[in-house]
Amino acid sequence: MFKNYIKIAWRSLLRNKSYTTINIIGLAIGITAGLLIFLVIGFETSFDSFHDRKNEIYRVITERHAPDGIKYKQGVPFPTGPALRLAYPQLPLVASIFNGENALVTITDDRNHQIKKFKDDDVYFAEPEILKMFNVEWLEGDKKGALTEPNTVLLSQRIAEKYFGNWHNATGRIITYEKKVNLKVIGVLKNPPRNTDIPFDIAASYLTLKSTDQGPILTDWGSNMSAHNCFVVLPPNVTAANFNKFLNGFTKAQRGNEKISDYLVLQKLTDMHFDVRVGAFNGHIFSKELINTLTLIGIFLIIIACVNFINMATAQAVNRSKEVGIRKVLGSARLSLIMQFVSETFIITVFAVVLGVVLSIAVLPWLNKLLELDLTANFIQNPNVLGFLVIATISITLLSGTYPALVLSGYNPVKALKNKVTSGNKKGITLRRGLVVLQFGIAQVLVIATIIVINQLDYFKTSPLGFDKDAMLTVQLPNDSLSRHTLKSLSSRILTLPGVKDISYSFGSPSDNKNWGTTINYNDKPEEEDFKVSLKWADPEFYKIYNIKFVAGGPYNLSDTISGFVVNEAFVKSLGVKQAKDVIGKKITVWDDKSARIVGVVKDFNTTSLRDQIPPVLMASWAEQYEIANIKVQDNNLKQTLTSIQNIWNQTFPDDVYTYKFLDEKIANFYKKESQLSQLYKIFAGIAVFISCLGLYGMVSFMAMQRTKEVGIRKTLGASVSSIVYLFSKEFTLLILIAFGVAAPFAWYFMNQWLQDFTYRIHPGIGMFITAISLSLIIAWLTVGYKAFKAALTNPVKSLRSE
Repeated sequence: MFKNYIKIAWRSLLRNKSYTTINIIGLAIGITAGLLIFLVIGFETSFDSFHDRKNEIYRVITERHAPDGIKYKQGVPFPTGPALRLAYPQLPLVASIFNGENALVTITDDRNHQIKKFKDDDVYFAEPEILKMFNVEWLEGDKKGALTEPNTVLLSQRIAEKYFGNWHNATGRIITYEKKVNLKVIGVLKNPPRNTDIPFDIAASYLTLKSTDQGPILTDWGSNMSAHNCFVVLPPNVTAANFNKFLNGFTKAQRGNEKISDYLVLQKLTDMHFDVRVGAFNGHIFSKELINTLTLIGIFLIIIACVNFINMATAQAVNRSKEVGIRKVLGSARLSLIMQFVSETFIITVFAVVLGVVLSIAVLPWLNKLLELDLTANFIQNPNVLGFLVIATISITLLSGTYPALVLSGYNPVKALKNKVTSGNKKGITLRRGLVVLQFGIAQVLVIATIIVINQLDYFKTSPLGFDKDAMLTVQLPNDSLSRHTLKSLSSRILTLPGVKDISYSFGSPSDNKNWGTTINYNDKPEEEDFKVSLKWADPEFYKIYNIKFVAGGPYNLSDTISGFVVNEAFVKSLGVKQAKDVIGKKITVWDDKSARIVGVVKDFNTTSLRDQIPPVLMASWAEQYEIANIKVQDNNLKQTLTSIQNIWNQTFPDDVYTYKFLDEKIANFYKKESQLSQLYKIFAGIAVFISCLGLYGMVSFMAMQRTKEVGIRKTLGASVSSIVYLFSKEFTLLILIAFGVAAPFAWYFMNQWLQDFTYRIHPGIGMFITAISLSLIIAWLTVGYKAFKAALTNPVKSLRSE
């Protein structure tokens, strides 16, 4: 019986090739978008879900209470782990881990001769408990006692091959960290999966930190770096809420009588990847709001494709009325007719799913590149994907096929055989109109969202930051004090290059992710101020090279140590002082032992992304803390200039690795997520409009066929081509305008919520909404107009000759 349904359905679809093609293409594109979104969401929601103890592991983070509200930071003070073990011995496991970012790793041969050198962001110093807390797979080495001894290190297979060519040759070899500390490789681990925020590419023993620059602050509760994290496993009978109460008292006990604003709280491991407030080691955070948004978009795109099918099927029903009448006269039951028409839908859906899978495989490499993912196309081996495709096939078949089947099977056989069934019944027309409004309403929401995201990104790119970022090269300095003595000679040599305008040294760029904050004492007050300042160490040339304007005073004198402070307008405002000149000459004390007078006040400049408010900034010269060289270059002969700078750099620092970035690239990286989102929205909006217009084209084609004689009579009576085109276009234009009226408030509300994440943001005006509806109308008119124009140009003699 089922075989017969399929056979007849197949023949029917072949007779209506244009109808079948439009439906397959529309459904396939919707399924492709839905499948790709499913893959992305599946990948993002799988982060660190493979650990056996995932529901017991928590990260200790910092909750900062400031005058402008509560903020969170992923780092904790270095003594946190050891202190927790003493204060709460019931904890099964406590593990600290520190990321030695941008580390110089040197590979030596058996004679201790340097053979390779790398700059690596993946060097971590971890306590041995980390190996028991998280799932780690070994390829080589002794698990017992791993990372319990100083100067030992574990490498992933990928890193072992990168360093030594073959991971089998890695165990027992020596690598050197920052030219100071020799680390013996004691084992090789399987490559960490891509879906983890706890990378184990290079894991050195935590005890080794005593031999590094971080050694002096291992017992300092005042030092809190984002690169230093602490994880705990809670006992079965202890809840996160109860432990947070303990942490509150624990924080106060460790700081004594000191006034504190930073408290320790727990963050669940399974929430870590989605918490945009805090961050993670790899910087790859994917909010739950974004997951929900993408899920809705995927569902909506499939719904739009299904709406196409329903509209086309119900509009074409009149063409099949005689078929239905004959079947009913010959004894077909309504259920068998429903099964027949649902079978046609099933065949179309299966073809669409197959085409959707093929398109997904073709598009996947591009998607991986755009979102920096590593999704694979082995759909057959992925039970989740197979489940999605099966559910999608069944759901789309039922959603798209049920109503048209009920309409077609419900025709009165007498009327059907007398050709008295028309497509103009009131309920059918109302439904089709409603579906067109739904279809274009969803498309309008996506179009408006896309326009707002693009405008916000343009605002990021064009908004003044308070400094000059153009043609600015930032080069990483070697991380050792000896190299600081060569900076003057390096400057002299680089400034002789014709393509270089100026050079300056600093801890970081004016705007970057380097966030060093502290409290200060102002003008010898009894207590410290209740706000934290952002510290930026830089030489006096820094203000000139970045064109940072002074509103009072000027820069400090050239010095290797703190000789004076420069602050920004936000600093003055935080003090409650009305005029910038009133703080000149006032004393600032940092960490009780570093004091100097304020010598200048600069205009506010953005220190991080435009999501955040400009903080109070305190600047001074301190050569020990300089980490980058800022080099202003000319646009002409840039390639030659860069080569010359690298040659001088390599001659000056032969044991280091030359790495550079242009500042505008670093700033653009702040908005990578928004840029990716913009690309996705453009694609999804384009898909939504395309599928909707595909449906319009199909319906107008059907209308043109149904009204062939009417058009012929109108032309015979003198109707112009433009009036015929208007006849076909007016109803769809009205429906699109209604869809816009419904969609605009929803789009404005949701995008306004999204914009709240940015301190500096656009305010969507009526122009963006006019642009959205204009684009949609133009595309729809082109779609409808082509077929309507073609119908209007048909010779009326041909359409009326059978009368």
